[in-house]
Amino acid sequence: MILIKQLLGLLKLLNSETGTNQIAAGVALGFILGQSPMLSLQAIAVFVLIFFFRIQMGAAFLSAAFFKLLGLALVPLYASLGEWVLTMPSLESLFTTFYNMPLIPLTRFNNTVVMGSGLLGFLLFPVIFLLTKILVSKYRKLIVERFQETKIWKMWKASAIYKLYFNYEKLYGR
Repeated sequence: MILIKQLLGLLKLLNSETGTNQIAAGVALGFILGQSPMLSLQAIAVFVLIFFFRIQMGAAFLSAAFFKLLGLALVPLYASLGEWVLTMPSLESLFTTFYNMPLIPLTRFNNTVVMGSGLLGFLLFPVIFLLTKILVSKYRKLIVERFQETKIWKMWKASAIYKLYFNYEKLYGR
């Protein structure tokens, strides 16, 4: 039941007037949130970004749940990528410095899975942002606009139930 409600909320969000940048930023930050450990400094930083900027929270939290499940299957990739980065001799002094700083160890960067997932998350952030923005724009142009031209939508929009719902939404929000 909760999953159905979230999916309906996602459809409502995609069909709303919410800007594509807010949705794309929400999905991209949800990707980072889904890849990072929940009780870490990087997760707190992402939460701060979501709450203080105009970022679509629903998209962020729904995508975080999706990417958290996807991340479970990618743990071996994260571990090998993290091990590769953490064992680079040229970065050893940098990691030693980071480990001796006051807050940086709270990121748990010295864990191979955390390093690999964090690195991949931050590297793929712009790709996911742009891809989501393009997909949402195409969805709105190809599917929503075509559906709004159908007779079924026009009949629904002219019905008393729709007008009641629209007025309720306008007055009370959710």
